[in-house]
Amino acid sequence: MASQTQRRSTATRSTHLRGLETTATYDPATQEFVLNSPTVSSIKWWPGGLGKTSNHAIVLAQLYTQGNCHGLHAFIVPIRDMSTHVPLPGIVVGDIGPKFGFQEVDNGFLKLENVRIPRENMLMKYAKVEPDGTYVKPPSAKLTYGTMVFIRSMIVGESARSLAKACTIAIRYSAVRHQSEIRPGEPEPQILDYQTQQYKLFPLLAMAYAFTFVGQYMRQTYHRITGDINEGDFSELPELHALSAGLKAFTTWETNSAIEVCRMSCGGHGYSCSSALPDIYVQFTPTCTYEGENTVMMLQTARYLVKSYRQAKAGQQLSGIVSYLNDAEHRRVQPQPVAARPTVVDINDLTSLKEIYKLRAAILVELAAKSIQQELQRRRSQEDAWNNSAIDLVRASDAHCHYVVVKLFTDKLGEISDTAIHSVMSTLALLYALHGITKNSGDFLQAGLLSVPQVMQISVRIKELLSQLRLNAVALVDSFDHHDKILNSVLGRYDGNVYEHLFEWARRSPLNATEVHESFHKYLKPLRSKL
Repeated sequence: MASQTQRRSTATRSTHLRGLETTATYDPATQEFVLNSPTVSSIKWWPGGLGKTSNHAIVLAQLYTQGNCHGLHAFIVPIRDMSTHVPLPGIVVGDIGPKFGFQEVDNGFLKLENVRIPRENMLMKYAKVEPDGTYVKPPSAKLTYGTMVFIRSMIVGESARSLAKACTIAIRYSAVRHQSEIRPGEPEPQILDYQTQQYKLFPLLAMAYAFTFVGQYMRQTYHRITGDINEGDFSELPELHALSAGLKAFTTWETNSAIEVCRMSCGGHGYSCSSALPDIYVQFTPTCTYEGENTVMMLQTARYLVKSYRQAKAGQQLSGIVSYLNDAEHRRVQPQPVAARPTVVDINDLTSLKEIYKLRAAILVELAAKSIQQELQRRRSQEDAWNNSAIDLVRASDAHCHYVVVKLFTDKLGEISDTAIHSVMSTLALLYALHGITKNSGDFLQAGLLSVPQVMQISVRIKELLSQLRLNAVALVDSFDHHDKILNSVLGRYDGNVYEHLFEWARRSPLNATEVHESFHKYLKPLRSKL
């Protein structure tokens, strides 16, 4: 069976797709495309399986036909001979060397030197090149990014799965591990009984559930909009592109940090590969940079948000997830002082909390848009105005994504009919929303959405929620249903027999194959004989 890889990144460009330099020039005389990597910076870099395994690649290249460039298009390019596996003429391919993780994957480089492929090897579901070289435009320019949108949507789900694994290991181990004393003379408690351990892990558990529901939503939304596209409706594609980019960045950044918190919460044993947490981290952390570097992803989302804000300000009625920008009442840079108006926020009501997350997002989008406008009034170029407002733009995107996650978690509760499950899920959702406020309290206070006493009240409420979740914490991670063989973690074993198996795991270390290591005979023994 042919092995195939997909390739977009180059040695110097991975996120800025329009800047890719690989060319595919159509030759009508032979009805072939001629592919070239004209510069060192155009060499394809990073595709998994390309180094030594794949024999075909889907390559994005700038399409030239009849003397005109028509931007990026995808082409199926044979890489190696199907019989001998030797690279084909014009193909320079190999492995890029050791990485932070994924050492078992042969990420590769690819240089194309006058490689000819049949016209039919261009992926032509939408855009086409006729035999005579005539170019047929796609119905929407954004269709080029369809695969990236799909993968980014899938990464959101992967964030949930990786975080769920890390939480499962850390919480199970915290229920097994006993440490110190809370009260003198009493037995050592489980470390999960310590409030500080709960504060580390339970908000992450809530986040794992939140991201699980967001991942489900993204998958369903992608398939729904793909169905619309197949019917010729491209209206929701820009929002899907913006949402997938932003949530990809938001969930991977949060999960990447959370996995490390889980590792540290397991103490020294978390650093051991027996915990599986180092492996989870090194396998997950590249998601922050592949399929689009996260800051750039946030800026792509921001571009859509600013455009939507301007449309709403001009009187256009927005639909979809950005419809909250329609409300002109909240388009203000300077909110009223808190003392000037009563703040009617019930910190125990998720609908009320969802509303202030929405208002925070709307205000930060407005601040970013007005920052750009102020830069333009100083006679900056559009590009400089954008760059000089980039910090505000990323904050706006982050707030937008945070609102979407809170909204989707809250909405999901309406689908749960079982009273007991609804109760514990509501506690998790409330913890996620309140913990997010404490981490971003400056935004809510500056905007006048909350008062200082309310923020202090939230801190007290979070402690109560931690205590409520303690009883169900292990059951909540068990419900992720990660089998021991999948977790591959001594610390996160379902049966809790950690220390017996930790000793067995250590005994199996290759260094323990002999009682005396060969280095003793090779180095130490000869050295001692000379003393």
